[in-house]
Amino acid sequence: MTIAAADRIFTAIDTPDLAAASTLARGVGGPVKLGLEFFCANGPAGVRAAAGAAPLFLDLKLHDIPNTVAGGLRSVLPLAPRFVTIHAAGGPAMLKAAAEAVAGAGKQRPKLLAVTVLTSLDDGDLAAVGQAAPVAEQALRLARLARDCGIDGAICSPHEIRTLRAALGRDFVLMVPGIRPASSAADDQKRVMTPREAIAAGADHLVIGRPITQAADPARARAAIAADLAA
Repeated sequence: MTIAAADRIFTAIDTPDLAAASTLARGVGGPVKLGLEFFCANGPAGVRAAAGAAPLFLDLKLHDIPNTVAGGLRSVLPLAPRFVTIHAAGGPAMLKAAAEAVAGAGKQRPKLLAVTVLTSLDDGDLAAVGQAAPVAEQALRLARLARDCGIDGAICSPHEIRTLRAALGRDFVLMVPGIRPASSAADDQKRVMTPREAIAAGADHLVIGRPITQAADPARARAAIAADLAA
């Protein structure tokens, strides 16, 4: 299925301030990503108020025992998110419980995306927590596990896109943060790529925050990225 350029971009609204998030979401337009910080500050009602009718990526990165994750997912189904994140490192039982929890929503169910290796981590960070495998190998292992447990796709670094796409097929959704237009700073992301590079590598959707939200004209910044992707 062909995805329109504008629908590929989820604007990351990373603030706990409800008024600011609502103003930004409506001003920028298009799909939005709201994360754990916002959810903890404002709850489901805040998500409804901020996102409105926009396609919603609810980035909660759930990671707990299977029953708790399943219950958490069932609790957010009324928000009708398009995507929700869970940690692949939660293991097979948790991943399968998550897939079963959303299956009851039928065709309107959210797609589950597994977090593999956070984009703020590099090989040294993994070694520090006792994971000897390099980032790319660990990301592939966890993404494959997620797919095999019925998860729809994964969050991955730009530099894992080609590997995951080749190994996991066209139907496995790849949502990619760490995206920076060529003129933007990397900030706290260690593994970054431009929007066009990421789509060319095989990404389905992009998460872009500060290059849009901190621009002088956020709506224009988002539109410029979408236009570049469509060119």
